[in-house]
Amino acid sequence: MSQAKGATSMRRLVGLFNTSISSATNPTATSAAALNSSKSKVDPRKLKKLADRFKKSSESRKFRSYSKKAYSGKAGMSEHAHKLFDEMPEINCQRTVNSLNARLSAYLHSEKFDNVGKLLEELPEKIRIEPDLISYNTVIKAYCEMGSMDSAVSMIDTLEKKGLEPVIRTFNTLLDGLFSRGRIAAGEEIWELMEKKNVVPDTRTYNTKLRGLGHERKISEAVELWDEMKSKGVEPDIHSYNALITGYCNAGNLEQVLKWYGELKKSVLPDLVTYITVLSFFSKKNEFEMATEICKEAIDRRIKSGTALVDKLVKESRIEEAIQFVESGLSRSALRLKFPRP
Repeated sequence: MSQAKGATSMRRLVGLFNTSISSATNPTATSAAALNSSKSKVDPRKLKKLADRFKKSSESRKFRSYSKKAYSGKAGMSEHAHKLFDEMPEINCQRTVNSLNARLSAYLHSEKFDNVGKLLEELPEKIRIEPDLISYNTVIKAYCEMGSMDSAVSMIDTLEKKGLEPVIRTFNTLLDGLFSRGRIAAGEEIWELMEKKNVVPDTRTYNTKLRGLGHERKISEAVELWDEMKSKGVEPDIHSYNALITGYCNAGNLEQVLKWYGELKKSVLPDLVTYITVLSFFSKKNEFEMATEICKEAIDRRIKSGTALVDKLVKESRIEEAIQFVESGLSRSALRLKFPRP
């Protein structure tokens, strides 16, 4: 199949999960009974062909990634995936672990996290499909999103019982869930398990831990981790620098914030997170001259962090700081500010 034709097929398949829901609010929408009765009018050969394409495409990581846009935040998307999955046997299309994973992914990206774990518990035995590592990683992600970290961690034992080994993606998901919630000790245990299993941490792994340590103001440990990261040949990225800078901001260390902001600019370009972080910190420290220079730099790069900062100050009722920031050298027109009316 040509690349263009494959992309077209992919868009059509993803379109199954991105069907307009306008009929739900349209007074002239077709009734559910009418929809059910019209099912018999669908050409079974076309339906089977479509299901075959879905099954084949569900094996593709690109398809699963592309599908996230269709699932995320879209009411009814997981129901469409459910419906298609259930109808596959009716048209002599065999369900596989890949189609199971596509359905799990649909629930995950529709934020129906409860359904992910329940589906994995109940469905495989009924349809005689053995879940794979992707299935379990999806469930772990769902548990983390729910904040059910004990359930997420327990999946490691489940993997081992099933003869499967966790990979770096498994550990990154767990570590992010634990460190982001301040569960440093539990995160350290998972980190030790990762090393014991000879799974090599990548940049994302280190970034997750850097953010966790910085959030808990364990800044000296974060710096040690940074040095370890560099010594092992893992290259820091913008997220690594942002994590360390945020840690120093949390610690109130102006000197180190300036130092690491300078180090960042030697290696990578600041992003919106960088600008918002340092601008907010400078404003709290009443360093409006520094904030102005950083904001001008952001505006020169067409990153509207100045607007975001002032909006943040206004929302927090820190009006005087917002006014002082604007008057320190930046005009309303430069920032495109929209102050709320009194």
